[in-house]
Amino acid sequence: MSLAREEIAALAFAYGAPEYSAVFKREPADFCVDEDLGFELSGTGDHLCMQIRKTGVATPQVVRMLERAAGVREVDIGYAGLKDRQGVCVQWFSIHLPGKDDPEIGGAGIEVLQSVRNSRKIRRGSHRGNHFRIRLRDFQATVANLEQNLVARLQLIAARGVPNYFGEQRFGIDNCNVAMATQMFAGELRVARGFKRGMLLSAARSQVFNALLSQRVAAQNWDRYLQGDVMNLNGSDSVFVPLQWDAVLQERLERFDIHPTGPLWGAGELRSAGDAAELELLCKEQHEVLCKGLERAGLQQARRSLRLPVEDLQWTLTENGELELVFMLPPGTYATSVLRELVRLS
Repeated sequence: MSLAREEIAALAFAYGAPEYSAVFKREPADFCVDEDLGFELSGTGDHLCMQIRKTGVATPQVVRMLERAAGVREVDIGYAGLKDRQGVCVQWFSIHLPGKDDPEIGGAGIEVLQSVRNSRKIRRGSHRGNHFRIRLRDFQATVANLEQNLVARLQLIAARGVPNYFGEQRFGIDNCNVAMATQMFAGELRVARGFKRGMLLSAARSQVFNALLSQRVAAQNWDRYLQGDVMNLNGSDSVFVPLQWDAVLQERLERFDIHPTGPLWGAGELRSAGDAAELELLCKEQHEVLCKGLERAGLQQARRSLRLPVEDLQWTLTENGELELVFMLPPGTYATSVLRELVRLS
């Protein structure tokens, strides 16, 4: 098991550690992602938007291929989010091509499904979400009634969601991104501004967020209001601080209209107060090097939902003991955060 995976496995579980394991991503088709833009492309404009199906290819690899094929810079290419290399993933890319013909795009593991012109660049996080289709194989169980146990967990996940942890992809092989961020903050590693630096800063932020969330999961208040919480409006980046918690807000929390949040660390004052702020400041003390480094790097305080709703969750147990899952998640969230509450992956 990689160090990053060990770090993720050590985080608290909302429904207890699963007592069974399964094989994940034996074949690319075991993990399929279909990006939902959630908006219509204009059909005209300086940006060529392409829906690409990639198999066994990482998003940054596609970006480099588009740069070469179109003769443009990285800044001229847009996409809504990073998608896994290990899987079959459909996502949109845009290329700024004012007054230029559409280039020929193709390569191993890459298929262009459609091309549409648009007036604007596709930007990170601008999509509605991602549809997942996942197959888990070769279940090994230490409990009786595997099917009954699986269904009970799936029902819990559908009803309550899961902790909104950042997945191991965020941290790199053997958690190297956090280690490199620590070196960068100490002045032992120089990293120029750009994709790599942003990746290291994101990993450091994610480490602190996961630690805070794990504490709240252990206390079983990750999906409940804690005095002083900052709340997030579902499906948006909008947050607010309730002046007083009441029955109306509680009802909104229960129907997934709002969610409690945790800090994405940076400079500036915490918006939380009371019990929530006390817990977040204690987490800062426990991760002082990362938090101070993020502040000095110029990142500003932001918030992220502690709860991840799992929309339209459906499942099928096949005759040969495989589990097929279909669900949708909002941008910036991880299917592995859903799977870790269900089964140990190998």
